[in-house]
Amino acid sequence: MADYTNPLADMKSWDKSLEAEIFRGWEKDGIGRFDINSSKPLFVMDTPPPYPSGRPWHVGGASHYAEIDMIARSARMRGFEVLFPLGLDRNGLPVELYTEKKYNVSIKTTPREKFLELCKVALDDLEQEMIRTLKLMGYSGNYAEKYRTDEELYRALTQATFISQWKAGRIYEGTRPSNYCIDCGTTIADAEIVYEELPTKFAHFKFRIKDNPETFIPIASTRAELICSCQAVIVNPEDERYKSLVGKTALVPIYDREVPIIAHSSAKQEFGTGAVMVCSYGDYHDVQLFRELNLKEIIAIGENGRMLPTAGKELEGLRIKQARIKMIELLQVAGILAKVEEIQHRTPMCERSRTPIEIIPMDEYYMRVLDMKPELERIAKSLRFHPEMHRTILLNWIEVALDWPISRRRFYGTEVPVWYCKECEEPYLPPPGPYYQPWKNPPPQGAKCKCGSSEFTGDVRTFDTWMDSSISALYVTNYLRDPEFHEKTYPATIRPQGKDIIRTWLHYSIVRCFGITDEVPWQDVWVTGWGLDEKGERMSKSKGNVIDPIVMLNRYGAENFRLWIASEASVGSDYSCSEQKIASPGKFLTKLWNISRFIAGFEETGRTPAYEELSSSDRWILAELAKLTEECLTGYEDYNFFIPANRIRDFTWNVFAAHYVELAKGRAYGVGFNENEILSARYTLRVCLASILLLLAPICPFITEALWLKIFSDQSIHKQSFPDAGKLNHDFLKYEKALLDFNSVVWNEKKSKGLSLKDPIQILIPPELQSFSEDLKTMHNLTSV
Repeated sequence: MADYTNPLADMKSWDKSLEAEIFRGWEKDGIGRFDINSSKPLFVMDTPPPYPSGRPWHVGGASHYAEIDMIARSARMRGFEVLFPLGLDRNGLPVELYTEKKYNVSIKTTPREKFLELCKVALDDLEQEMIRTLKLMGYSGNYAEKYRTDEELYRALTQATFISQWKAGRIYEGTRPSNYCIDCGTTIADAEIVYEELPTKFAHFKFRIKDNPETFIPIASTRAELICSCQAVIVNPEDERYKSLVGKTALVPIYDREVPIIAHSSAKQEFGTGAVMVCSYGDYHDVQLFRELNLKEIIAIGENGRMLPTAGKELEGLRIKQARIKMIELLQVAGILAKVEEIQHRTPMCERSRTPIEIIPMDEYYMRVLDMKPELERIAKSLRFHPEMHRTILLNWIEVALDWPISRRRFYGTEVPVWYCKECEEPYLPPPGPYYQPWKNPPPQGAKCKCGSSEFTGDVRTFDTWMDSSISALYVTNYLRDPEFHEKTYPATIRPQGKDIIRTWLHYSIVRCFGITDEVPWQDVWVTGWGLDEKGERMSKSKGNVIDPIVMLNRYGAENFRLWIASEASVGSDYSCSEQKIASPGKFLTKLWNISRFIAGFEETGRTPAYEELSSSDRWILAELAKLTEECLTGYEDYNFFIPANRIRDFTWNVFAAHYVELAKGRAYGVGFNENEILSARYTLRVCLASILLLLAPICPFITEALWLKIFSDQSIHKQSFPDAGKLNHDFLKYEKALLDFNSVVWNEKKSKGLSLKDPIQILIPPELQSFSEDLKTMHNLTSV
């Protein structure tokens, strides 16, 4: 005993600089390593590959991955062999936009090969920063086998699954009105559209009635520039104002083209004038009406965002807003403009560029989704959602989702693996397996069309980036590469992700993976909320209200960062983020270190006392510990780290440190107590601290590792299991309120009398706490009454 030295004697406080040293130790030990032949049950994570689209990395994104790491770490401590892949999503439009901005180039004027090289260099730079951030926060993924969605192996799988789904009849090519972003120069899916209230001009003007030049039908529209493409006017059949005009012919102003006036229930009497011009295409209501009424479309806007010759000489070549203003001027001159209102209009926008989308007929490849709707609804209802409330987002989207346009007119993405016969234009699909670049290379040797020709032209399009991301569950389980590995690991256990991509990544993953394997790709779906700034607004780079996670991690350390996000909000809820909040957990970490340093001052005796040898104080805190353990394990099993984070903090600070440590301190020091009583106190202190560290380890992996290795073992805490609450006795929980209330009474009494906590005082111990009397007398320096 005399030779024993407190292992924390020279470490008076937690030092965040230790985190880097600890992480290097994990790397040497093979962090994130997965053993497919393990005897443990497998836990497979379809982890979202983070998207290096610019710096700084969003603090909300970084905190999202910190919690995903908690899923992996807690699963390991629950006894699973965890497949925790680390990937980087390096395809798609954001990469191109970042490259254009970084190098001051344009995709439209830069040779494709050169532009792809610039994208790769930009991505490599961003990737290194992202990996650095993940390591700073203690992310325990499989770094040694990290994958990239732009590597040939991944893109080859995307192409192979496209080919198989083509052969299964799940893909078709069609020309149809599509969402088109003029700035991005490509078709986008419905799920990539956001809506914003924007100021616009709401013009009121008149259509003359044929054969009755004195009669007009009033129209109000935010898209005056599309008057040239009007092919009908609709009114509600119940609208008394226009019943006499139904069936008549109206003349399109400026163009004097004849269009029918049709009764249709979709015209809202209360909106605008109640009469609606049907144009190709102002919105998807127009698209539906053109199909339903069998109208012939007139395309007025080109892919470059300028008006086409069909708009007339006055508008041809103008940008959309310019054309709108010009048309209003023309209506004014013609004497048929009634008024113009400035209104806020709900406008569909490209999620990436924040440009208003246009609806332009495009020739694209589509994946069938509509005919899967009943199956998709069944799957959505069968998944276990964490939290349950986010299931509704998926179900609501399935209800309205259309077939998915999967081809894009961009460069940095997986190429559509199709060539076309120069003679008959029949598409040629190569055998699956290799990675193909039809825009650059000829088809495989020996390729021949059904017509006999061997001359082909390659498709220049790429896939929507979700075509790659949607097969992540297949890629990480080695689909087509290692059948035995895939058989053991697929379906995966869990899909962790954000709620903002339920309509895209989650939905498309089910469409793709189920369509390919006939199996639901995972059992559980874990969804996080959004990070909000101090004003309650969602954080985004475009708003300029993000916090740089690297700055926070360098300033406060990973443990502050991780404990903040775990304790800030329950799973799936939006959470508030500020530097003050990230800094605040530091007080608890200091408290934990001080408690550990105190307990580490007592040497391990090597003997475990029988339960009957333990004092009432010891049995009480072990009962409280059992309750804590049960609650924490319930939280971990539901992947809700809010529960263990807050319960551990509350127990450690407000129960264990404030009450039990003070109760047991006298016995632990051995003043006036026998050997068994001393052993009982020291044993219980160590058991409680060990359990606290084990329960906290998935959330705060660095400080718990440091303390565990110093005090308890030479084996990493992350190779241990959670404590078993079932082995602990709950009978003493009934004493909690009485004990805490009595301690508060004594402290308040001393305070009111101007006494220090060490000063003696006469207070009667309640009868129900008599079994605690020796510890209470020592703790409070109570004297006989």
